[in-house]
Amino acid sequence: MITVVLLLLILISVWIGFYQLVKQQGRMLLRLDELERNAKAAGAGAEEAAEPDGLPLGTAFPAFRFPDLTGKEVALEDLRGKRVLLVQWNFDCGFCDSIAPELARLETGFEKQNVRLALLAHGDSESNRQNAAEHGLKCPILLVKDQEAPQPFERQGTPVAYLLDEAGRVAAPLASGADQVLALAQALANPATAASGAGNGNAHRAKLPGERPLAESRIPRDGLKAGTPAPGFRLPDLQGRAVSLEEFRGRRVLLVFSDPQCGPCDELAPQLARLHQEHANNGLDFILVGRGDREENRRKAAQHGIQFPVVLQEKWRLSKEYGIFTTPVAFLIGEDGVIAKDVAVGKDAILAVARHGAARSKGA
Repeated sequence: MITVVLLLLILISVWIGFYQLVKQQGRMLLRLDELERNAKAAGAGAEEAAEPDGLPLGTAFPAFRFPDLTGKEVALEDLRGKRVLLVQWNFDCGFCDSIAPELARLETGFEKQNVRLALLAHGDSESNRQNAAEHGLKCPILLVKDQEAPQPFERQGTPVAYLLDEAGRVAAPLASGADQVLALAQALANPATAASGAGNGNAHRAKLPGERPLAESRIPRDGLKAGTPAPGFRLPDLQGRAVSLEEFRGRRVLLVFSDPQCGPCDELAPQLARLHQEHANNGLDFILVGRGDREENRRKAAQHGIQFPVVLQEKWRLSKEYGIFTTPVAFLIGEDGVIAKDVAVGKDAILAVARHGAARSKGA
């Protein structure tokens, strides 16, 4: 009996040892598999990073079907027979809004070159209809919800564009940003210009009606620099009273561009309100330039305790003059009406500039 028990104990010990060995070996194999997968993923990521953005030339653009401003469904196949400049678009984007008049002026040239401009636009039909009419755009505008954007436009901003040939294939590299989209549009509207310009940078030619040179069409995106006279303005405040920058001449001004839909702007606003209360009597004034609905801006100002002027710009009009479309950003303007420091972008940078301006004003 004792012998049998001993044999059983020995067998159990051997089995436990064997189980632990197999378990450890399995973990090692799993770890090796994981390392191999990571290595492959890293290699794939490096290859993808090296690839250019956008679909390769000759690729068939994925089919889509979206409603136009009248509610009629329009498919990609309905646009075939002409080359198509297909632009991901949003009139609330400052860069889109800035190049819209230029694209409208180029539409006559597109027709002559058998090119169709089509905008895949975000927003509702009424706002897009009003904006298109304001800028004179007559091209098809198809309404796209964010989750329904064609795959090549996913994770892309606005404006970005593909040129498609008559059969719906990619005919030019992805144009990303206002400058590239506008350059591609101008080349399509007048290909002779592009050809002569490629061969001779000094070549002269007749321009399309109202067309500006590309160098003049480029959109500043980094803000006006220190030493630049601050563009003047006269804008309505939340009560409808006109406020002008000229009224503040002789005092330092922190001009803040904000948006009621901007999360970082909400984080910044109460801190600006506190700074204003601390420094209201020492020569530093605050002006907040908002966008959108007056009631929404009024509610935000009350929520955050803002007591300094809040003025409303139309779309991105004043932002364009100051050369930057993001929010929140701020410019410190000196007593002489000249920008004293380069644009401050984001909450921390704006607060640092505000404290700098307050200290300078107090010292003065």
